[in-house]
Amino acid sequence: MHIAITGNIGAGKTTLATKLANHYGWEVLYEAVDGNPYLPPFYEDMEKWAFHLQIYFLNSRFEQVLKIKQLTERKTIIQDRSIYEDAYIFARNLYETGKFNETDYQTYKSMFNTITQAISHPDLMIYLRADLTKLQRQINKRGRDFEKNIDPNYLLSLNKLYEDFVELYTHGKLLVIDVNDLDYAESEDDFRYITEIIDNNISMGTQLSIQNI
Repeated sequence: MHIAITGNIGAGKTTLATKLANHYGWEVLYEAVDGNPYLPPFYEDMEKWAFHLQIYFLNSRFEQVLKIKQLTERKTIIQDRSIYEDAYIFARNLYETGKFNETDYQTYKSMFNTITQAISHPDLMIYLRADLTKLQRQINKRGRDFEKNIDPNYLLSLNKLYEDFVELYTHGKLLVIDVNDLDYAESEDDFRYITEIIDNNISMGTQLSIQNI
């Protein structure tokens, strides 16, 4: 199976993907953040680096999906963020806020549409819903220098687009989990709560059900 963890910056995707992979014996594929040459300058000048960053992520995610297609023949893969978020949330937000010009945005969308015709959708998408306070606390906790000055309005606009995204998501099964009051990184009870939700809503090789927790 192919399972994707989706959610805003700081929602806890990487931590959950890692813990679930260890718990279930899945293989995890991480988002291309460490070593990404465009992230630090992007947060300094979004308009200048928006197209570069989005193309970098789109290519990285496409490479992952091609790899997942091969690997899922013999194992379950959990992916830290999906390819759909790049276009429907991050690129769209940059365009709507004037940081992605029309030509670059249309070029990007054309590339995205071409790529998505050649890939398979995740068997299950898990969306981690988190409010601004939770996101900021998590971002500060992990201490990445280039994230220190993220505009709260940027996170809020992304959250709105995430809610629009999950409301209209039709590519596969979707599980929505509110993580505002959870700390599954430190609390085994909270992590057990997550695994119980997944156990109740997923059966390898059988039909998945949609839940909003």
